[in-house]
Parts: sequence; structure tokens; C-alpha cells
Amino acid sequence: MSKAEDKARSSSESEQLRPARMRIETTVLMSRADESHPTELVDISATGVLLRRPLGWHGEQGQSWILDMIFGHDLHIHLEAQVARISDRHLGFAYTRIPEDKQVPLWNLLGGYADILEMWHD
Repeated sequence: MSKAEDKARSSSESEQLRPARMRIETTVLMSRADESHPTELVDISATGVLLRRPLGWHGEQGQSWILDMIFGHDLHIHLEAQVARISDRHLGFAYTRIPEDKQVPLWNLLGGYADILEMWHD
């Protein structure tokens, strides 16, 4: 393998493409069984959201949660998502079920972000 091929391979292993994330702040209610936590949205994409980790939250990767997000006065998006990433300050969720009547409003909210991929470093 040439040095150029080796460099391209190592670069592609650390850099990946992901759907573009739109920074927007709003309140989110996370709920699961009899547990609920209010928190804030950090950013949103076509495949998931990044939330501020609520104080006292002790969940784990792979758990399913219901997320209720309110944008402005007229857009309420209620969907199911799975915990994909956990850090001290944030929780990353991947959508698992978006109700049919919320899909178009979500894509409209994302606008051009729904179709853009960006570089991401792990």
C-alpha cells in the first residue's frame, strides 16, 4: 500500500459523513415509562438530535425515549428515539419512529439541512 493510500485510509477511518446538524434551541421533554426530564435541544438533523444531558439522568445507550419538541407557537414534534451517544454534558439520539403526520413538518423545519452531508470527526 502506498503512503497516499495509507493516509487516505486512516483519514477515512477518523472522518465520516453524517447528515448536517442544524443548531436550534428549544425545550424538549424526554420521557420513558414513569420517568421524564425537561432539557434543551442543542442541534437537530434528519437522523437524530443532540440534547443537553439533564441533571439526574441515569439512562444508558440503546434505551428508547419519547421526545417532545416545541418549535415556535405552532410546531410540536413528538417522536421516538434511541440513545446513541452519552457524554457528561450531552445525549445523542437517533430517531427510531417518526409518526407519519410529523415527518413533513420535521423535513420542513430542517429545510436544506435535510439533504446535506457534513464531515464528522469521531
